[in-house]
Amino acid sequence: MVATHVLDERTPDGGLTFAQALAGGRASALFAVLAGLSLALGAGRETPLRGRMRVRTSAALVVRAVLIGAVGLLLAEAGSEIAIILVYYAALFVLVLPFLGLSPRWLAVCAGVWVVSAPVLSHWLRPRLPERGFDSPSWSQLVDDPAGLLSEVTFSGYYPAVPWLAYLLVGLAVGRLDLTSRRTALSLAAGGAALAVLATTTSRTITARSAVGQSLLADPPAEDATSQALLDRISEGLPGTTPTGGAREWLLVVAPHTATPFDLAQTIGSALAVIGLALLVVGATSGVATRTVAIFFGAGTMTLTLYSLHVVSRSPDVPPDALRDSYQFQVLLLLGVGSLFAAVGARGPLERIVAAASRRVTGTSRLVAGSPRLGR
Repeated sequence: MVATHVLDERTPDGGLTFAQALAGGRASALFAVLAGLSLALGAGRETPLRGRMRVRTSAALVVRAVLIGAVGLLLAEAGSEIAIILVYYAALFVLVLPFLGLSPRWLAVCAGVWVVSAPVLSHWLRPRLPERGFDSPSWSQLVDDPAGLLSEVTFSGYYPAVPWLAYLLVGLAVGRLDLTSRRTALSLAAGGAALAVLATTTSRTITARSAVGQSLLADPPAEDATSQALLDRISEGLPGTTPTGGAREWLLVVAPHTATPFDLAQTIGSALAVIGLALLVVGATSGVATRTVAIFFGAGTMTLTLYSLHVVSRSPDVPPDALRDSYQFQVLLLLGVGSLFAAVGARGPLERIVAAASRRVTGTSRLVAGSPRLGR
């Protein structure tokens, strides 16, 4: 996440930088998949929710969504030039509610269907929706243009919640698995890598065809002389979706933040590979080593707080420019604060507020905290 926000996207000769090629579009997708995984860990684990527990957990998630959305609307005022994800994130928690009672197998089936159908629905529907803006959702937009805000959060914005629900469904399915099993970890790592490679290779093979390339160039009209030049230009990403009203061939593209079937598939694959590798690393440790890993990567237990801190630290006039634009400073800040909280066994302040509000409303004693806590 920090790399995509701080480091350059292009090298001096015009190619993608290593950081952008590796993390572009994948960091936010991993964030969303982990949201689903976290949801499963905090609500039922390997047992799908039923009855009163499902109702109470759903109520807690609605409360949590409202609070996270409010934080996102506030962060939009910071002027960080980061596309704030939290309002979209909040919408995802509402959209996932009907799926809480499904088994891992059915969640995987739903995710597969969603990967294909949601982008097609979005491509058909977006021309019929209000024209999107390019600022992060804010309180002023909520007051002045609620219909436009709803349209952006669900379909046309930077992280469109309806197509992105596929990430939460996958994460929820993974969270229902036995994450202590080495076989599970290996399957996630290998299967995820294979899915990412297959989706990318298939997309690039199809878009290399002359007819597809000409359609991409013509609708909407592109200044690029060739389809290859166009594909290279968009390889650093688009603002959340393919061009509204563009040719249907845009659904074949694999590029960051396009929410096409191929983009969703390859970013889901990369997220699964990262999760599988992380599980293998943690599974290979024991005793002091496990505790050390848990502390060093304590940032993962307070992502809401640290995401907010990162946005503020990227805002003008908050830190000096040298620190604001320093990749090393941003990473050390997040890892350092996360390690400190993990070492003393404390939760992030925003996580505590959200969890306390959920408990107060629903009366439950154990709710989703917002971050995977695999080290505990």
